[in-house]
Order: sequence, then structure tokens, then C-alpha cells
Amino acid sequence: MEICLIAPEAARFRGQEHRLGPPLFPPLGLMIVAALTPEHHNVSIIDESAEPTDPTIEPDLVGVTAMTAAAPRAYEVADGFRARGIPVVMGGMHASALPDEALEHVDAVVIGEAEGLWQQLLADFDAGGMRPVYRHTSFPPASSIPPARRDLIDTRRYIAKYVLQATRGCPFACSFCTVSTFFGRTLRTRPLDDIIAEASRFKGGPVSLIDDNIMGHPAFARELFARWSEVGKSFWSQASTTMLNAPELITQAANAGCKALFVGFESISSAQLAKVGKRFNVVEKYEELIKRLHDVGIAVAGSFMFGLDGDDEDTFERTAEFAERAQIDVGQFSILTPLPGTRLQRELEDAGRIVERDWSRYDGTHCTFRPVGMTAEKLEAGLHWVYERCYSWSSIMRRVGRRITPLVWMVNGIYNRRVAKWLADVRGQPGG
Repeated sequence: MEICLIAPEAARFRGQEHRLGPPLFPPLGLMIVAALTPEHHNVSIIDESAEPTDPTIEPDLVGVTAMTAAAPRAYEVADGFRARGIPVVMGGMHASALPDEALEHVDAVVIGEAEGLWQQLLADFDAGGMRPVYRHTSFPPASSIPPARRDLIDTRRYIAKYVLQATRGCPFACSFCTVSTFFGRTLRTRPLDDIIAEASRFKGGPVSLIDDNIMGHPAFARELFARWSEVGKSFWSQASTTMLNAPELITQAANAGCKALFVGFESISSAQLAKVGKRFNVVEKYEELIKRLHDVGIAVAGSFMFGLDGDDEDTFERTAEFAERAQIDVGQFSILTPLPGTRLQRELEDAGRIVERDWSRYDGTHCTFRPVGMTAEKLEAGLHWVYERCYSWSSIMRRVGRRITPLVWMVNGIYNRRVAKWLADVRGQPGG
């Protein structure tokens, strides 16, 4: 059987043939699904962030996956194949949260993680019929995650070419986040031998450990960092601010080769953090954490979001000033978004505050609900202002000028160019 796995791209739904630049990561989820596929089937992968889907191909089965912002494009792709009699299966965050909606466009939905379910679906398909819904009764063990099929993608198209997942799940339950709903609140760990063996096969580096909280299981993190020397490559990952509770892990991560960590600060207001269930973030300790990371040579990619109840029009300038004062190496800013399946979405829905149902606008740059403290227009304009300021060369020098490394310089240069292109497009200006 010929199986084509597709990662639709939201930009193509908006009529954009190209993104602002090369995609960051290859589609690890689809590479794992391909690895779960029995060997007697032929599998191909199309990642629309790197190449368009050829609508004339004729596989026996199509599988699509999508985050919420890409869901309209996923449905567009699925409708096109089904119109030609080719069955389509959908998985991923959005379909898992809204399977009934997805089933209006596809033949079957895989809810949650693919391990075990994908093999059953293919067996049913071989036998002549799929069920409309496949779901687990419990989370599969992380030991069931196979080495990804990296032979099916061209890594040269991506900024971070070598991606790997060591754990699944997150012990926290932030109201805006889909991770604990999708992967559970118990952090499941892959066997260390499997992780080291897979990472050791990479022909280059650094490795991106795209875990939601690489230090969320301290005992496992210690063992992982202790063995990472066997890989012989540096790595990037993501961790919560609670790593400050076990500062020795920071040193161990650095000694193992960690060069950067993505950290969800989200807000510089304790009151706003409490409202979204992120009380474990202690604002007063942000700068201490950043300094500890910098002292051992780990760059900080900090995430901040705007539109939390209590945010006002001064929030943008205060956040930009904090990013410069604390010397955040890379800042990622977004508008609070009520993604399907989250507690935030249910709360705003119950309050009658959701005003936008176009999923393509659920990308973190549009306001999809009625905010408190400012208008939706002011909220979006504030996001634009923060990006323009923080990725001006003067702000970049204030944030990282005394600590410039090739990695940090490269990422800030990429953001400087992409922000200029994005804002020119938003404002209807030519060029970038």
C-alpha cells in the first residue's frame, strides 16, 4: 500500500506559497508515524512548510496532522483527496480535540498518540474497513516510541535539522496549554538506551530535544545528562522555571552540552500568571534563573504572551524593558489563544468571550476573544510593537551585545529579517 503522510501549512491556506523563511523543525510526529508503519507498506512524507502538496498524487491512503492554525488547510487537503476517492485519516492536536469536526472532512480520526492506534488502523484498512475513531484507554508507554524515519525528509530544508523526543507529558496544567490534555500530566520517559542510540546516529548536530519539560523528571534528567557524552553532540531543549529548584541540573545540562533552553515565562505579573494556572513561575526569580543559565553558557529563549486578564496597554513596554534588562537571548511573543481542548477555551466559551471561529487565526498573532483591559486592535498592535522593538538591532545589542555567540547571533538575525517581512505584510507595505 502507498501511504502519504502530510503536514499541512497554515500559510498555504492564506494563499501564501512561502513562509517568512526556512522552517525550524522537520515534522517529527509524522516521522514517528512512518516508523510505526509495517515495512510491507511504502510511506512518503510531505511537509508543506518546506514543499507544496501535489494534488495529483494517488496514494492508497493519506494521513494528515495539524495544529489548530493549520486545520483549515488540513481540511482543504483532505477534501481534495476524498473528492478523488482516496481515503484520508487525521491525527494531531486539533483533530484530537475536535474529532467530530474533523470527521466532516476525513474518514477516520486518531485521537491522541499514534503508537498502537496507527498499526490497528492500518490492519483494519487492510481488512477492508476503518472505524471512524481510534483512541487509547490509557497513555501508551514512552518505550513504544520508535526511532523516527529521518530517511523520508530532506534535513537541509530545516534550521534545526536533528530532532528527538526523550519524554512525553507535563506535570503542570496551565489553562492555555494543550500538552497536559494531549500527553497527560505524568511525565513518561523513553529508555535511555533508545535515546542515546537514536541521537548517536545523527550525522550532525546540535540535537533539538523537543520535550515540553526536559527537567520535569529530575532523576531521569540527571541520568540523561550523565550519558549524553556518549552522543558527542550539543543540544537545545525546553524546561520550566522550576529548574531553579534543582540548580545542579542546570550545571549538569551545561556540562552535557546544552547550549540553549526555551523557557515559558509568559508574563511578568504574578497576578496574571495565577489566573492561567502558572503560579509556579516566580517573577521575582526570573532574572536569577536567567543569570544562572548564562553563567554556565546556556542561552535563554523566553516565551511571553499578552492578553491575559489584567494586562493593559503598558504591558508591552514593561515586557520589552524586562527582556532587555534580563538579557533574554531570544524572545518569543504571542497573544493568548483559547485553543480547543484547553481549560482556557472552556472558560472563555462559557463567558461568551470568544469572537473568532476561523481556526487559521489561532496562530498566536491574532486576538480571537474579547480581552479585558484593552481592545483587540490594541492587543494586536501591541504585539507588533514588541516584536519591532525587541528585534531592532539596538535592542538586540542591549540584550545580547556582551554575550554574542554564533548561535544567538544567527537566531536574532533570522528574527530581525522575519519580523520586518511579517510586519510589512501585516501593514500592507511592499518589501520587508
